[in-house]
Amino acid sequence: MYHVNPGKIDALKARFGDHTDAIFKRHNMKSIGYWSPEDAPSSQNLFIYILEHPSRQEAEKNWAAFQADPEWKKVKTESEANGPLVDHIDRYFMDPTSYSALN
Repeated sequence: MYHVNPGKIDALKARFGDHTDAIFKRHNMKSIGYWSPEDAPSSQNLFIYILEHPSRQEAEKNWAAFQADPEWKKVKTESEANGPLVDHIDRYFMDPTSYSALN
């Protein structure tokens, strides 16, 4: 869950739609979905997504490759020319319950 800096939600969504999702795919990071809350004020400062990985170890390997990716570094730098888009990130590794539709 991304806690987005004031006035930056549209820029963050554009970065994901125009670049980040494709870079995720290149590093075997399968997106399950991307969401933003409907109601203010959360609609202005929260961005949520879920990625699927075969294992925690694969996730850590994929994230390391993503963060080292030259295109990602360039996109991040360019998109943050007027300041950081994200204040902080809440990150969780999750397992589906036995009754989850994901099983």
